[in-house]
Amino acid sequence: MTMLSGVIAAATTPIDARGEIDPDRLVGHCGWLLETGGCDAVNLLGTTGEATSFSVRQRLAAMTTISQSGLPMDRFMVGTGAAAIADAIALTQAADDLGFAGALLVPPFYYKGVGEGALIGYVQRIIDAVRPGKAGLYLYHIPQFSGVPYPIDAVERLADGNPDILRGVKDSSGDLSYARELARRVPKIAVFPSSEGTLASADEHGFAGCISATTNVNGALAQVAWRSRGTAAGREAGAEALAVRETLSKFPLVPAVKWAVSTIHHDPVWKQPQPPLVSLTPDQGSDLERALSALK
Repeated sequence: MTMLSGVIAAATTPIDARGEIDPDRLVGHCGWLLETGGCDAVNLLGTTGEATSFSVRQRLAAMTTISQSGLPMDRFMVGTGAAAIADAIALTQAADDLGFAGALLVPPFYYKGVGEGALIGYVQRIIDAVRPGKAGLYLYHIPQFSGVPYPIDAVERLADGNPDILRGVKDSSGDLSYARELARRVPKIAVFPSSEGTLASADEHGFAGCISATTNVNGALAQVAWRSRGTAAGREAGAEALAVRETLSKFPLVPAVKWAVSTIHHDPVWKQPQPPLVSLTPDQGSDLERALSALK
C-alpha cells in the first residue's frame, strides 16, 4: 500500500490549439516536477489542472498518457470526482486500473445542501463499485468551489468503514482549524493542507505534507521546508516558498501558475487555460514576472 506524503504539486495542464490536453508537454512537466521541481508526488487533474473543464474522454486520455509514460506511478494521484456518479466511478476505476497511487474525489458539486448521510452514501457507492486496490481514495475538501463540504464526522465514518481504502483528505478550504481537527480525530489517514506555509508545523499538527498549486513554481523551496521542518533552515525556506505563493495569489491563480510555468519552460503554449478561464493579460504577465524576479 502506497502512502503519499511530502510536497505534492497540483499539476497544471498544458492545452494545445484545439483545446486538447497536450500529452508530451504533460509528461515533460510532470517529470520535471518530480526531479528539478522538487516535488515528492504529483496530483494530476485537480483544480489547478482544470479537471472539471475537460470531458471524461480527455481526462482518461491524460491518465493513460501518464500511466504509459514510464514515470513512477507510485508518486501520482489523480482527480476522479465528477458531478455524475457514473463518471466518478469510471474515473476512479481507471485510476486503479492504470496504477495511480491515489484517486482524489471532489464531492458532487452541482446540488447544494446535500446532507451528511447522502454524501457518505455517494462516496460509499463509489468505493463499493470500484473496491480500489492500488489507488487509495483521498477526499477533496474545497467547499468554496464545490459548495459541498466533507464534514469531519462524515470523513471519520468513511474512514472507520473503509480501512486501507480511504487514505487521506486534501483540504483546500484555507481553514487550518478544519485540517488540525481532522488530523486529531482521524489520525490514521493523511491530511494535506493546500499551502506550503503549513510545512514547518506539519509534525506538530499531524499533517502528511501539502498538495499545492504553487508548488508547480516553488516546489524546490517547499521541499527544503519539508525535509528541514523544525529547523531554522526549514522555516526560512518555507517563508521563501510562501512569498512565491502569495505573489502568484495576487493574480487569478490558475492562469498565474500557467504563466509562471511557461516562463520556467520557455514555452508560451503553457499560458493558455481551458475555457471558461482566460490567460493573464500581457500587462498582468509582465507584472507577475517582475514580482517573482524580485523575490530571487
